Amino acid sequence: MKITIITVGKLKEKYLKQGIAEYLKRLGAYAKCEIVEVPDEKAPETMSDAEGEIVKQKEGERILSHINQDTYVITLEINGKMLTSEQLAAKMDELMTYGKSKIAFVIGGSLGLSEQVRERSDFALSFSKMTFPHQLMRLVLVEQVYRGFRIIKGEPYHK
Repeated sequence: MKITIITVGKLKEKYLKQGIAEYLKRLGAYAKCEIVEVPDEKAPETMSDAEGEIVKQKEGERILSHINQDTYVITLEINGKMLTSEQLAAKMDELMTYGKSKIAFVIGGSLGLSEQVRERSDFALSFSKMTFPHQLMRLVLVEQVYRGFRIIKGEPYHK
């Protein structure tokens, strides 16, 4: 299985980079996993709704350029479906069972995802109704994907 995490913007915080690197290393035993960072669009502190949509559209085009036709796309969205760790593991297992060998998780920028990216999504996933920094969500996501593989394999980790 190949898992791609597509995210907007560069990660700067050293502690987040270290945590993500650790989980990516652990994930190597289960799947090929990579993180693709697309540049965020420069945006002023205050902007109109129309300007915000333009920013999301430009970031969305960059995201979509990294998604192949045969890739199953899971977008992280505040209004997506909330799953337990076990349910996410079952979803991943189901995708693998039915031949979806490429999965892309998409984390939008600070303004969220464009309509085009949401339309391309096969499944909208929410971790919470709360808003989290998109950089922090990378770490949370890779940990949950790792946890999911441990659950699928029946290995100790999940409590």
